[in-house]
Amino acid sequence: MTTQKPALGVIVGNRDFFPDQLVSEARADLQTLFDSLGVEPVWVSPEETKLGGIETHADARRCADLFRTRRDDIDGVLVCLPNFGDEKGVADTLKLAGLEAPVLIQGYPDDLNQLGVSRRRDAFCGKISVCNNLVQAGIPFTLTEKHVSTPGSDSFQADLQKFLGVCRVVNGFRGVRLGAVGARPGAFNTVRYSEKILERYGVSVTTVDLSEFLAAAGKLAADDPAVMAKLDEVHSYAPAPNAPSDRMLQMARLGVVLGHWMDDNAIDATAIQCWTSVQQNFGCNVCALMSMMSEKFMPSACEVDVTGVLTMYAMQLACDSPAAIVDWNNNYGDDEDRCALFHCGNWAKSFLPDIRIATAPILGSTLGEENTYGALEGRTPAGPLTFGRLTTADCEGRIRAYVGEGELTDDQLNTFGTRAVARVPRLRSLLHHICKNGFEHHVVMTQSHSSAVLSEAFETYLDIDTHTHA
Repeated sequence: MTTQKPALGVIVGNRDFFPDQLVSEARADLQTLFDSLGVEPVWVSPEETKLGGIETHADARRCADLFRTRRDDIDGVLVCLPNFGDEKGVADTLKLAGLEAPVLIQGYPDDLNQLGVSRRRDAFCGKISVCNNLVQAGIPFTLTEKHVSTPGSDSFQADLQKFLGVCRVVNGFRGVRLGAVGARPGAFNTVRYSEKILERYGVSVTTVDLSEFLAAAGKLAADDPAVMAKLDEVHSYAPAPNAPSDRMLQMARLGVVLGHWMDDNAIDATAIQCWTSVQQNFGCNVCALMSMMSEKFMPSACEVDVTGVLTMYAMQLACDSPAAIVDWNNNYGDDEDRCALFHCGNWAKSFLPDIRIATAPILGSTLGEENTYGALEGRTPAGPLTFGRLTTADCEGRIRAYVGEGELTDDQLNTFGTRAVARVPRLRSLLHHICKNGFEHHVVMTQSHSSAVLSEAFETYLDIDTHTHA
């Protein structure tokens, strides 16, 4: 979960022949809202510009200077229009600051009983003018659900919460460092991707051969303090009623090596070759370790699915809760809006109230089930569902995505592994889109309704071609 207090640069627009007191009132309204949501405003003071508003080019320069000094702290920018505002002042501030951060445009509504000179706002009109100038300048921005709304309204508070999610996704996506541990399984062409395209989007991938991990882990003594601490952590994370102690020890050894490598390389998320080498050469599954990392907001994806773990990273930021990578796995009888989600399994503990460490029967059928201890067993209960997927469209030189919402249900599902039943309206249409456009069979889920955050972040700020399922 995100613990750092978000900071927003704030531009309060003003225009000289509109009532000045509206600026002071807006600042007070915003401060009350920021205090309630734990947001730090970064804005010029009433002593630095007239009432702390932005109107002239000189005001814009002062505000831009402030924003530049706080560049590393500012997550996004809120433009507030208590009256018509000065569109050039707003645009100049953003151009001079050069933050490249998400921007939210808010305007106050007029009171039909106060359209005289002393209380007239005209922000309904001024917002259009500000947006026009930002489009001219090539500055992307986000709109509120209602064209005009007061900061204290439920509508705007929902807008601001959504915008903070957009900021988390955009800022987290740019500069994220992914780790690819091992080669993709030979039978899984589906997880191919382009590192070069990801690099163009600010995403870097660090690779390591799985043999290096297995060799280093094999040299760790059973009584090594780091191994013993990791073993305690695994036991504390989930019950393992039938897992042999030697297999649990192997998991702990791998966990120590993986953790050190991630720390040394500042890795944010991993995609791991989870079969078949680790079972054949080390006698365990790494699913539980991957689950533990995902639960701690360091997502980990199966089968070296690098764009899958990138999706996990973005989606956990959108809703501020862990993400899981799953298969669109089985039909649910004849119900065309339901399906079974499955993996063998590495879902974060948040998805599995009945979590336990077990084996992976499907892999065990060829590798020996005794070599697959470390997989998880559990059922995800009913709740909200957001699903999504990023992929590199190599022939187009870009990233594409789809996102959507549905619900997880308590419908009966008699199987093993980590599993859930999903209900997605018009699922058949979604599956046609997935197949026709060459998306992977892996999809990412969160227990939230946050697809609007993802589509806004992807399309408006990250230039990702996004299909929103509705």
